[in-house]
Amino acid sequence: MSELSVPHLLGIKYLTPEDIELIFNTADNFKDVINRPIKKVPSLRDITIANLFFENSTRTKLSFELAEKRLSADVINFSASSSSVKKGETLIDTVNNILSMKVDMVVMRHPNPGASVFLSERVDARIVNAGDGAHEHPTQALLDSYSIRERLGEVKGKRVLIVGDILHSRVALSNIFALQKLGAEVMVCGPRTLMPKYIESLGVRVEYNLDEALKWCDVANMLRIQLERQDIKYFPSLREYTMMYGLTMDRLDRLNRKDLVIMHPGPINRGVEISSEIADSNQAIILDQVENGVAVRMAVLYLLAEQIKHG
Repeated sequence: MSELSVPHLLGIKYLTPEDIELIFNTADNFKDVINRPIKKVPSLRDITIANLFFENSTRTKLSFELAEKRLSADVINFSASSSSVKKGETLIDTVNNILSMKVDMVVMRHPNPGASVFLSERVDARIVNAGDGAHEHPTQALLDSYSIRERLGEVKGKRVLIVGDILHSRVALSNIFALQKLGAEVMVCGPRTLMPKYIESLGVRVEYNLDEALKWCDVANMLRIQLERQDIKYFPSLREYTMMYGLTMDRLDRLNRKDLVIMHPGPINRGVEISSEIADSNQAIILDQVENGVAVRMAVLYLLAEQIKHG
């Protein structure tokens, strides 16, 4: 299979395992490209991509922008916080204005779940969901699974633990979908107040004791505590959260887990969900995730652009 089964990347739930493998194999090629002295390829030279970020994002936006430029696409950046959206312009108005500039692809982050699906049904451009509310963040999940594959050889059969604020995390949901499609076992761990009610219906294990969870897993993905999404207090204090759910060298030493692979989607709250000592250790693949993010996003953009060309 050399083509994606979907016209947009709206969420992991719409992808087949074959789609994910195709994205990974394509990313392997681009990883070679970005490690060469000349890091650009002309693959998207006639493609125009608009980055629409209705929510603040530094890392994801930079990663997409770098991916687009490495592929030689023409890039339009649109930051809604400083634009006419503040004056009451709707999502459709904004997009129509941008599409009148003849854009082929839109990479969008939006605070409302389902915004990218809404858009895909109404505009004639390929849509990439760069995060919609607390719903999905597909490229993050793809780069996370890709990074596990790179470190451990494959994802199938691996035991992956996701720790932290599962309730507000689009990363957790997309990761669960991607890992299950690739044949991994998934466990979530965190305070009861940060566990969604529907979580067990997704076929994941639930554990509230971090030490027990760490004994079980091959990989621990430590999520950031999303204080900006929490309108009420979900736990007494950050200090108590760190005592219960923070990953430290002491904790790993006590459990004798020197082989555990540690991940974090970033940005890291050092000393809260993960200690600096762990974040900077050889067990952590956090910087690999950042590098792989560019290669995986290049792969997604390239594969969607191929569909445009073959139209």
